[in-house]
Amino acid sequence: MTLPAIPRPRPAVYLSRVTTARRSLNPFRVLITHANFRRFWVGQTLSLIGTWMQSMAQGWLALELSDSAFVVGLVAAAGSLPILLFSLHAGVLVDRRDKLRLVKIAQSLLLLEATLLWYFTWSGHINIPGLVLLALFGGAVGSVEIPARQSLMIDLVGRDDLRDAIALNSSGFNLARIFGPAIGAAIIAKAGLAWCFGVNALSYLTVLIGLARITLPPRPPVVVTTSPLEGIREGLAYVAGDRKVRGLVELVTVYSILGIPYLSLMPVMARDVLGLGAGGYGVMLSAVGIGGLAGALALAAWSPRSRGRLLAQTSFGYGVLLVVFSFTRAPSAAYVLLLVIGFVMIVTNALANTLMQSIVPDAFRGRLMAIYSLIVVGLPQVVGAFGAGAVARVVGVDAAIGGAAVLMLIFGWWAFRRYPDVKEL
Repeated sequence: MTLPAIPRPRPAVYLSRVTTARRSLNPFRVLITHANFRRFWVGQTLSLIGTWMQSMAQGWLALELSDSAFVVGLVAAAGSLPILLFSLHAGVLVDRRDKLRLVKIAQSLLLLEATLLWYFTWSGHINIPGLVLLALFGGAVGSVEIPARQSLMIDLVGRDDLRDAIALNSSGFNLARIFGPAIGAAIIAKAGLAWCFGVNALSYLTVLIGLARITLPPRPPVVVTTSPLEGIREGLAYVAGDRKVRGLVELVTVYSILGIPYLSLMPVMARDVLGLGAGGYGVMLSAVGIGGLAGALALAAWSPRSRGRLLAQTSFGYGVLLVVFSFTRAPSAAYVLLLVIGFVMIVTNALANTLMQSIVPDAFRGRLMAIYSLIVVGLPQVVGAFGAGAVARVVGVDAAIGGAAVLMLIFGWWAFRRYPDVKEL
């Protein structure tokens, strides 16, 4: 099969130095100037607070039901397995259908998942198989929702403001990470685990209201001339054929598998290594969120001369900090470390996402974001969290986190030598 010529993105329109300087002083400018993005961001951020409450409650519930680090990793992996299996097909769907409509449908189905989690936990009928099945359902919905939402960003703000929108989207994610676990811990203490899921179900109404208020100009329907399988092949061929995109994808893949699973092991680290309860676990997640919020706002406000060089610096810092965290035994020191880890983790992820989206042609945006969601959400949980949980069961959770971080550093050194062009982006 002869692949069609891959269209290249049009040259970006660079702003004047005066405009760039003014932008750098106000990280929230994109919220003020783009009403559609503001509606999306407010609803999404409020909903994400509930999502983080649910994530915290699921991890703690899995630990209570099983008393096993392996099962905690299994539940996390179940939530991402469908993303691993279906994201490539979902990327083709996103490139061929109305992205806003897909996001609305997906958010409605996630409301249903949260409602079922609330009911079964509240009624006392929840068990590990049920928890895994509901996690699989949520993951199946997420396999479409994540690339659709990521690809929608450029329609909300345009190409010139894409970097700021991605950074602010990360800030909303981390704002929710700060308040979600803290609120979740309070709800667990006062009302029980079930109501974390109940409040999350209600929170989905906020994002649905925001999405209903978004108005986008009509776009001509996409003329489909290839099968979904051929569409997947075209997307993979684009990634393989563009050296800069390939380097970014490889870096994000390895760092996601080895670096992100420390979040899934956090309940075990909190209880077994640091001697903390649900409240302390919530504080640990909130510390990551505070650091991530600071990192996202700093990135939105600052225009580095070379985002590629900054990516290299933060990716190395990420690995070093995780190694130090694995040796930490004092809760106060762990909280401080997690603040900094959250900062560099979000800056690293947001930079990689921005660089990918600044390179990709619009015709391949959905498929590249599907690949991105597969490697950032699917692989870390299915391969990373599941594997980390199995390793933690044998050598301990601290050794599992530290050993993965050492491998990250080795790969990062190799990747930036193999793909020096990435540092020049």
